[in-house]
Amino acid sequence: MSYMPNIIQFQPRVMTSGLRRPRMLIRAAREGQSGWRRERDLPRLLRSDGCPKPGTCLQRLRAEEEMQNAARLERRADYDLHRHVLLMIAILAEMRAAIATVAVPATPARQVCQAAHEAALQVINPNDRGTTSPEHL
Repeated sequence: MSYMPNIIQFQPRVMTSGLRRPRMLIRAAREGQSGWRRERDLPRLLRSDGCPKPGTCLQRLRAEEEMQNAARLERRADYDLHRHVLLMIAILAEMRAAIATVAVPATPARQVCQAAHEAALQVINPNDRGTTSPEHL
């Protein structure tokens, strides 16, 4: 009889599904980048005491932004446009901060890593109207 563990390890999937949001929402998020201060704004947005490491809160931000977008699409009364824009600003800023903290050696592997980052951080299809791309981050 052979031993088989109950835990199956999978490689994390690269997020390839982009966000599709209205042009005005993306424009507001881009414009808000200049006033974003990570140490000040991120703890307030996450309702936490401290500021997490860059990139660690991206999943939570994306999940909250998805809930706000669902509320927007359903035209619910609890939709908060201000919070939605702040979440979009935070997502763009956190992706930029996460990329800046990744130390990749200057080798051919760097090209592979860069391609993986671009695929993982593809915010929106740049060919669609009202969208943005990682170049704009």
